[in-house]
Amino acid sequence: MPVSSSLPIDAVVDYLCDVDAGARGGVAGSDLLAVLGGIVDPRALRGVRHCLVSVLAVAVAAVVAGARSFCAIAEWAADAPAEVLAALSVSGPAPHESTIRRVLQALDADALDAMIGAWLAGRSRPAGRRVIAVDGKSVRGAIGVNGRARHLLAAIDHQAGVVLGQLDVDGKTNEITMFSTLMAGIDIADALVTADALHTQKDHARYLIEQRGAHYLFTVKGNQPKLNAQLRRLPWAQVPAADTCIDRGHGRVERRSIKVVTVAAGLLFPHAAQAIQITRRVRALNTRRWHTVTVYAITSLTAAQANPAQLADWARGHWSIENSLHWVRDVTFAEDHSQVRTGNGPQVMAGLRNLAISLIRMAGFTNIAATLRHTARDPSRSLRLLGIT
Repeated sequence: MPVSSSLPIDAVVDYLCDVDAGARGGVAGSDLLAVLGGIVDPRALRGVRHCLVSVLAVAVAAVVAGARSFCAIAEWAADAPAEVLAALSVSGPAPHESTIRRVLQALDADALDAMIGAWLAGRSRPAGRRVIAVDGKSVRGAIGVNGRARHLLAAIDHQAGVVLGQLDVDGKTNEITMFSTLMAGIDIADALVTADALHTQKDHARYLIEQRGAHYLFTVKGNQPKLNAQLRRLPWAQVPAADTCIDRGHGRVERRSIKVVTVAAGLLFPHAAQAIQITRRVRALNTRRWHTVTVYAITSLTAAQANPAQLADWARGHWSIENSLHWVRDVTFAEDHSQVRTGNGPQVMAGLRNLAISLIRMAGFTNIAATLRHTARDPSRSLRLLGIT
C-alpha cells in the first residue's frame, strides 16, 4: 500500500508498525505486545527506525532469556533469527544497544509498571480472596547524583507470585507516602493487603477499608509503641495456640505457632478486628539450642472471614516477597550489581525483571534460574513465554 508523501511523520511510523505487526502476528497475535504498544514513545519521531513496541518486545524477550543489561539485550537481539525478530515487530536489522539504552532510559517507568501490573493482574486471578504483599527494595547499584540508591515499592500476589504494581519512591519522600499511590493502580476490592511494620499506619488502614473496600494484615513493632504495648498486654497466656506447624530445611528446624483473639473496641488502630501473636522457635540441626522470636500483628478480617490457619499462612506468605521477588532479582538477575543508573533505566529494567519473573511463574515454572538458562538456549522459547506463536 503506497503512503502519501504528505503523510505526517508520526503517522508513517504508526503505519509501518501496524503493518509489520499485523503481517507477522506481533501486536495482533499477542495481547502483551498490544499492551506494550500502548506505552507513549518518549522519542522525537524524526529519524526513528524502530517503533517503540519492537524495542520493548526485544527487551522483554531478552530479559526472559536472562539478559541483565542494555548491552546483553542488544547482543540477544543481534543473535536472534530473523523470524524471531519479525515476531517481535522488528523490521530489518535488530535495534542497536544505543537505541535500546536511549529508549529505556527515557521511558515513563511508572506508566510501564502500571500497564504491566494491570495486564498481569488480569491473567492471574486467584480462586479465592486475592492477597497482596507490599514491600520496598533499593536497587543498590543505581546510585543517583544525590548519592542515594533508587528505591522501588512493589506489590506482589501471594499465590501466583506475579508483580501487580511498582513505582519509584522519590528520594524526597518515603514508602509510607507512596503506599496509596501504589494501591491506586491495583484492583484491591475485597483483597487482603499485607505489609511490614513500616506500613502499619492508621491512614493506610482507613484508606484500604473506607476508600477501597479492602482488608489489611499488618505487623506491629516499635514504630507504633502504644499499639505494640496494647497487644503485648493482652492475656496471651490464657489463649491456646490455634495453629502450629513444623518445617525442616536449610539445616534447621522451625516451629511456628499462632494465637488469635478478637479485639473489642478500644484498640488503638482503626478497623482492627483480630489481634495475632506469632511465635517462631528456630534451632540449627547440629545444636539443641532454640532461638525464639515473638511477633504481633493485627487484621481487619473478622474470625468469620479468616481462621487462624489462614492468618498464619498469609503472615508467613508476606515474607515471600523477599524470597520470590527481591531475592530473585538480586541473585538471579544480579540487580544490585547492575550499572544501569541513568534516567529511568533502573526502574524500567526492574520492571522488565518483574515481568520476566511473572511470565515464568504463569507458565508453570518454579525454578527461575533454570528457566532462564533453558530459554537462553533457543531464542524462540522467549516467544512462547511471551505468548507469541
